[in-house]
Amino acid sequence: MKRILSCLSLSLAFGMLPSARALDLPVGSGQFVGTMDSLTNYACPEWFRDAKFGIWAHWGPQSVPMEGDWYARKMYQPGSDDYRDHLARFGHPSTNGYKDIIPLWKAEKWQPERLMELYKQAGAKYFVSMGTHHDNFFLWHSQLHRWNAFNMGPHRDVVGEWQQAALKNGLHFGVSEHLGASFTWFQDSHKSDSTGPLAGVPYDGSNSNDWDLYHFPAEPGDTGWYSNNPRWQQEWFNEITELVDNYHPDLLYSDGAIPFGNEVGLSLVAHYYNDNAARHDGKAEAVYNCKQVSGGRWVQDYERGVNGGINPDPWQTDTSIGDWFYNKHWQYQPLKWTVTMLVDIVSKNGNLLLNVVQRPDGSLDPEVEGMLHQLAGWTAVNGEAIFGSRPWQLYGEGAVRAAGGAFKENFKYTAKDIRFTTKGDTLYAIALGWPDQNRLTIRALAATDDPDQNRIQRVELLGHDGALTFVQTTNGLSVELPAGSPDALTCALRITGAKLKPVILPAPSAVVTPDAQGHLNFNAEDAALHGQQLQVEERGGKSNIGFWDKADEWIAWDARGAKPGKYQITANIAAGAGDTELAVEAAGQTLTAKVAGTAGWDAFATTDVGGVDVGSTGAFTLKVRAKDAATWRAINLRSLSLVPVSP
Repeated sequence: MKRILSCLSLSLAFGMLPSARALDLPVGSGQFVGTMDSLTNYACPEWFRDAKFGIWAHWGPQSVPMEGDWYARKMYQPGSDDYRDHLARFGHPSTNGYKDIIPLWKAEKWQPERLMELYKQAGAKYFVSMGTHHDNFFLWHSQLHRWNAFNMGPHRDVVGEWQQAALKNGLHFGVSEHLGASFTWFQDSHKSDSTGPLAGVPYDGSNSNDWDLYHFPAEPGDTGWYSNNPRWQQEWFNEITELVDNYHPDLLYSDGAIPFGNEVGLSLVAHYYNDNAARHDGKAEAVYNCKQVSGGRWVQDYERGVNGGINPDPWQTDTSIGDWFYNKHWQYQPLKWTVTMLVDIVSKNGNLLLNVVQRPDGSLDPEVEGMLHQLAGWTAVNGEAIFGSRPWQLYGEGAVRAAGGAFKENFKYTAKDIRFTTKGDTLYAIALGWPDQNRLTIRALAATDDPDQNRIQRVELLGHDGALTFVQTTNGLSVELPAGSPDALTCALRITGAKLKPVILPAPSAVVTPDAQGHLNFNAEDAALHGQQLQVEERGGKSNIGFWDKADEWIAWDARGAKPGKYQITANIAAGAGDTELAVEAAGQTLTAKVAGTAGWDAFATTDVGGVDVGSTGAFTLKVRAKDAATWRAINLRSLSLVPVSP
């Protein structure tokens, strides 16, 4: 009997017994219940569809070390940079752990109203506060959890003050919760060094007095992003319900799929929608974000990635101008990156939620403030084509086609890449750069056999007074732009006409001519891409045709002016494990080249293709395709070069 009681006590301490206990998941009254079928009654509100751009504050105690994202976990992982940093600056995690970082977060220079005014000027229509990250520290004044910003650190209700500032500036207000993953994420705090003078000495997370921060130990095998422990699932439900009931945010974000599967997570979503509907005459005006395909039941979110095309259901990209939390080692993304991301996303029926990185004290780096002021200038001119817009029948044209999915966001857009939005009968065409020779050609607006289709009446440049001169042919709508770019980042045209419908023309090849040494350089950004999934992306500061994995797709360039004679062909390629083979056609000859796997998708190596004889005209088309579909493996292709062979 004593042994049975001892095991029972141990099970209670480690949270094992409640797995047999039913969860208590109350959902407020309303039309939604915690099922997928019920949530099909949800419709994304117009305010979110119109907003297009929000700003996020990924901020909290993990900002203090200024070492970036996931510090609270990695400081308990020997061998990591954050472990070494913590050991050097704060002490060993057996005595000086994350709990000792929290009091150092003072937010002494945080001015939420000033920052919100700046974000509004930059074009943000909604603002999202961090509610709690995986570190299990709450930024709201919680009655359920003592580890919160009102009780500790800055001793301020961070969520509440952000909300007041947002409402004062007319912005919709959201909160992000990353709590669902916290239980398994934080288990490293229970471990110890395996080597060294303190080997075997438990980290401070093993102290049961602080398990309300670090969590009780997980059962063996409970290692997924979302824990399968019902005790933890109940705790999450109770605490996020408190957040919803006390702050009634317009937007709630979960960092993952629906937490814990259908029952727990969907009950919370249903409660959130019902709470919001009760405050809006019975109609849910709330937005719930998570990283799971929605079918319109919520707004799907892509972390550091985009949708590959137009999605009929509104969606969102969340990304950051730098690391998620302040990182003194990182450089910020340039303004052009933010602007072109925004335009591409909006053209596909999405919104951009941009994390603006704050210092631990709550201030912004001067570089970040300067970027926001520049963004305000861009939106003042071009916002007409963004805010309140809807997608056209075609999202865009050009060589760079961003593949859909998370963690795919660094694309080298140029003025050849054009994106479309609409408002009523007005079409906007936005080139993602300023065109050479002050001329922009829009192939999708070419003249057709139907004299009524694409009948262009007027073309105007946003930020410039007066109509522009244009010519419409079967090759496209060619527009003469004023000298002196009003906006070096983009070129946004307002187009009015009748029966505007996209014309799909074959992708043109750039014409490659010899350089001063007679070399022919065929770069990724100049290629004509023949396929729906081929895309130009950027790696290591250079463009490449990224993750080319479909064997039936191919690329081409046109060459002119080459001196007759023999040339040696090489290709610059990165590839995964295993070998594959390319077929390269040039001047009527076909060569094959074996491509070996490299050290990674950023590790580009030179592949010898072979020799080719260029004819007397000096003009030919270079084509690259898979040699054999059955053995084709994905590659990243940066360029090909043809170098004359000395006689």
